[in-house]
Amino acid sequence: MTAPTINGTRYPQPVEDLLPAARKLTHELGGLPSRNRLMKRFRIGSEKANELLTLLREERDQQARSDRMHAALVVRGSLAERPTLFPVDPTPDADTPEADPATVDRTEQPAPDRTPTPELVPPVVAVAPSAPSEQATPVESPDTKIGPGRSRRAVVWPVILLALPAFVAIWGGWVGLGKFTGFGKVNLLPGIGSGWVIDTAITLPIGVETYGAFALYVWLSGRVPVRAARFAKWSALGSLGIGALGQVAYHLLIAAGITAAPWWITTLVACLPVAVLGMGAALAHLMHADQ
Repeated sequence: MTAPTINGTRYPQPVEDLLPAARKLTHELGGLPSRNRLMKRFRIGSEKANELLTLLREERDQQARSDRMHAALVVRGSLAERPTLFPVDPTPDADTPEADPATVDRTEQPAPDRTPTPELVPPVVAVAPSAPSEQATPVESPDTKIGPGRSRRAVVWPVILLALPAFVAIWGGWVGLGKFTGFGKVNLLPGIGSGWVIDTAITLPIGVETYGAFALYVWLSGRVPVRAARFAKWSALGSLGIGALGQVAYHLLIAAGITAAPWWITTLVACLPVAVLGMGAALAHLMHADQ
């Protein structure tokens, strides 16, 4: 099975490119999807799913604030259009036609002064309620994308300085242990030529340590399916642990003055190239497999 196509491109994709498809999924579900659903739908890691979920939650909250602001403005506008409740001066103008005497008897009852009674004057609060100060604060457009600030990436060149002495020590330890366990020069084309001779002891540091570093990168990248990330995690930790045990065994043999490793150490070391080949092939299949 092949990986799903999102925005015309197969994963992995940046969070910004996955955001439109995530909005569509949110609309289909009628609410925010879970992190596991985002990971399964878009084939992304937990870190990228958390970032995508954060963007969706911020857009939802800002849309809610915008809707409340719009509702408040509509309410204020409807109150402003209501007719006034204050009493109107009942004294007619000179040009006003004479009113019906029956009506005058009922309505026109002049008071001693023209001050309106409290019963006729409604409270000011009922006519024009004061708006909260936070409603007058302008809000940003709902279409504005708000995302977490991108911090500056850390430099990686110090890792090279750290790796150089470690590389020399690991290389020397594996090559020395390989010679103690029977690894040595081998003619790759027997019967054809004698120029293709290689020391097989170098296969130990290249195979074991290279696979450990690669599996560690796959595990922490967050760009592979969950099964592949889980396998990369445990195989990387196991490879690094075996590398440490190999260095310990070599230095113990040197300190004891032993020139040939015991049979059980030789057996374990001889199986390492086959184990590295199997783990590398399995990780490659899991990385391209569809869940």
